[in-house]
Amino acid sequence: MSKRIIDQDAEPLIFDLSDNTRQSSSLAPKTGSEQNNPLASHLQRKSTLDLPQVGELQVLRHYTRLSQKNFSIDTHFYPLGSCTMKYNPRVCNTLAQLPGFSTRHPMAHSSISQGIMSCLFDLQTILKEATGMQQVSLTPMAGAQGEFAGVAMIRAYHDHNQAPLRSEIIVPDAAHGTNPATAVMCGYTVKEIPTNDQGDIDIQALEKMIGPQTAGIMLTNPSTLGVFERDIKHIAKLIHQAGGLLYYDGANLNAILGKVKPGDMGFDVIHMNLHKTFSTPHGGGGPGSGPIGVSERLQPFIPIPIVAHNEQGYYWLNEDDLPLSIGRLSAWMGNVGILLRAYIYALLLGRDGMERVADYATLNANYLFKRLVAADFEMAFPKRRASHEFILTLRKEAKNYGTSAMDFAKRLLDYGYHAPTTYFPLLVPECFLIEPTETESMADLDAFIETLIKIKAEAKESPNLLKEAPFELPVRRLDDVKAARELDLNFYHQE
Repeated sequence: MSKRIIDQDAEPLIFDLSDNTRQSSSLAPKTGSEQNNPLASHLQRKSTLDLPQVGELQVLRHYTRLSQKNFSIDTHFYPLGSCTMKYNPRVCNTLAQLPGFSTRHPMAHSSISQGIMSCLFDLQTILKEATGMQQVSLTPMAGAQGEFAGVAMIRAYHDHNQAPLRSEIIVPDAAHGTNPATAVMCGYTVKEIPTNDQGDIDIQALEKMIGPQTAGIMLTNPSTLGVFERDIKHIAKLIHQAGGLLYYDGANLNAILGKVKPGDMGFDVIHMNLHKTFSTPHGGGGPGSGPIGVSERLQPFIPIPIVAHNEQGYYWLNEDDLPLSIGRLSAWMGNVGILLRAYIYALLLGRDGMERVADYATLNANYLFKRLVAADFEMAFPKRRASHEFILTLRKEAKNYGTSAMDFAKRLLDYGYHAPTTYFPLLVPECFLIEPTETESMADLDAFIETLIKIKAEAKESPNLLKEAPFELPVRRLDDVKAARELDLNFYHQE
C-alpha cells in the first residue's frame, strides 16, 4: 500500500495504520452460516473485503482519539440555540435496552406485547397532558416527519370539509427553515408574516393577510427570536375565525414544559422534538422520533397506529378504526427504542420535575442575558425577558473592530466551547442565538460569560486573532460551500 504524507498534528486514516503483519479476530461464536450460505454462488463475494489490517487495540485507540476531537454535550458546554443540546441521563438508554424491550419483534402479536404497549400508551397520555392536546400519535420517525404529518393533517381536514380555496400557509419571518419547506411539500403557497421590533407577530399585517385562502399558520412559541408570543390567543382567534388552523412547532417546548400548554393557546396540532425536550438522542442523522398531538378538529386524521386500552388490555387503532387517517408514517409503531427513552425520562421527572425543566432552562437563559448585558453586549430584544434562549447581536463589534459573529464563534472553539447558533434567525444582524438549557451549572455559565468577555477584549486589541481562529483544533476554517458542493467521502489507495 502506498503511504500518504501525514500531517503530524492530524489523526491518520485507519488505512494509514494498516500493516499486513497485524490482524484482529472476532470472538463471536461460529453459527455454521459460513458453511451453509443461503446466497446463490454468483451473489457471493469472490475476494476478501479491502479492510485495513490493524490490531484490536489500535482500532480502539484510533477511534477513541477521533471521538476526543469532537465537540459534544458529554465533553463541552454546547449552547446551540434552538437545538437544545442538553445532557441526557444514561439510565434512560440503559432501561430502554432491557431484553424485554430490545428483543421484541415488531410483528409480535399484541397479546404478547402488553408490557411495551402499556409503556407507549402511558407515553401518549403523558404527552397529551403536557401539551393539552386530545390525542397523540407516536409514529413519526423525526421532528421533520412530525412536522410534515401536522401540515398533511391540516390539508386532509380542509379537503374533507371541501375547502379547495385554502391554499396558503402563513409562516413568520423568523421561522425554522423546515416550516416553509413542509408547507410547500404539502402543496401550499407560503406567505411570510413579519415580526415587529419587540419580536411579536405584526398583528396588523396578519389581519390583512388572512382570508378564505388561509389554511393555517405555523408558529413556534416561544419563537426562535427567544421571546414568548404575547398575542397568541388573539392570533388563534383570528386564524380560527378565518377558518384556518394553527400548527405548533415543538422545537421550543423545553421552555414552557409544565407551565403552559400549546392546546390552551389554541393550537390544533403540535409536533414534539423528543431529542430537544425528552432526553432522546440528538444528531448524527438518527434515529429520532417526533410524536404529534392533535386537537379535536384533527383527531380523525391522526396517523396510525395508536395504542388504545379497554378491559381486555392494550390494542392498536388502525385503518378500520380511523378511516380518515392520513395513514402510516413508519413501518410499525415508530422508533420504539427512542420512544422508550422519552417515556423513562418523563417518569424520572414526574410532574414537578417537568416544571423544573422550564424553571431552570429559563433561569439559566435570563442569568446569561443579564450578565452579558452588564458586560456591554447588545441584545436583539433588550426590553424582553428571555425564554429558554435569547439573541445576542454582535453588530457593534463588527462595525467597531471588523470582527463578525463567525469570528467570535471560531474563537470560542479555542477556549473549549461549542459556539451558539450563528446567523439564525436571519433578520438579526451578526446573530448569536444562545441556549444554555436547564442542565448547566452556574459555574459553567460564569466561565462561558468570562470567555465571551475575554474574546471581546481580544477583538478590540487584536481583531486578526479572531479572524484566524481556531488555532487549537485539528482543522482550521473549512470552505463550507466547497465541501457541500464537492462532497468527497471516498478513500482510494494503490497497492
